[in-house]
Amino acid sequence: MPVFPWDKLEPYKRTAEGHPDGLCDFSVGTPVDPVPELIQQALAAHTDTPGYPTVWGPLALRESIAGWLHRRMGAEIGPEAVLPTVGSKELVAWLPGQLGLGPGDQVAYPKLAYPTYEVGALLCGAEPVAYGDLDELDGSRVRLLWLNSPSNPTGRVLGADELRRAVEWARAHRVLLVSDECYLELGWEAEPVSVLHPSVCGDSHEGLLAVHSLSKRSNLAGYRASFVAGDPVVVRELLEIRKHGGMIVPAPVQAATAVALADDTHVAEQRERYARRRGALRAALEAYGFRIEHSEASLYLWATQDRPCWETVAELAELGILVAPGDFYGPAGDRFVRVAFTATDERVAAAVERLKR
Repeated sequence: MPVFPWDKLEPYKRTAEGHPDGLCDFSVGTPVDPVPELIQQALAAHTDTPGYPTVWGPLALRESIAGWLHRRMGAEIGPEAVLPTVGSKELVAWLPGQLGLGPGDQVAYPKLAYPTYEVGALLCGAEPVAYGDLDELDGSRVRLLWLNSPSNPTGRVLGADELRRAVEWARAHRVLLVSDECYLELGWEAEPVSVLHPSVCGDSHEGLLAVHSLSKRSNLAGYRASFVAGDPVVVRELLEIRKHGGMIVPAPVQAATAVALADDTHVAEQRERYARRRGALRAALEAYGFRIEHSEASLYLWATQDRPCWETVAELAELGILVAPGDFYGPAGDRFVRVAFTATDERVAAAVERLKR
């Protein structure tokens, strides 16, 4: 297994923490704002649940997920084709193994990507393959194809045409396509589209899964609230496997998830917070000499000074600002840094002042 990337940042974090005005941590995209009150209330109202919850969850939860997918993503889907998961990272890491992949199989993922796609392949003995274009792949060996739009780390959004091409390629080669869409409600300069939208996949979800999380849109990273949806045959197979493994979302979290997905107001309020922070940080970084590429969606600015990423990490650490080096996400990112705008307004303002000076 590769070294856990974030451990490499520790010396730079110590440097940044030594700044007289303290650390401005933009390295990890972890929410810092309060969990919306209505979600806290739903969680609290269901704490007296002494019995075992089910892996699939109650029908009300699955109807809430399906309703959100239809209302917000335009997906025509029913409750039989959705499955709650214990955070999206868990699913990404264990999905290849749960699908029965192993030696001789390939798991393909973008060249700039969340490291857990590679880890998921390694955990089951499959071969991880990073791709820049689908034409680079051997369709006879790839068993699972990952898409990620909006992208972590770049914030790039794949248009409907690009998504449709990927769906056609996967179906032609009988490859399961899994689209990581955890940032889909956080489009800034582009309108992200789900792979489950009819304009992308037609009137069928055969061979397709979409992964969604409430960590970012509802500040629920601590709840581990997420789900996968799509091909009902694959969802049913995953359900059976996950029953055996006891991979169950706690009952209070299931209840809170249903309430969170039924409410759009708190999402709009959180988007406004992130938009302000994004605008302030982007302007300060550009004035400092950074070039921002992509970043049209998600919670990150993909920034470069056209020099090795670790040099940039070290320079910013001297200012008390911690960012993620781009090579965490693949060699193609070795001259970029990822700047998360999930810090508080006060820490964002502090970083902006330091960059101005």
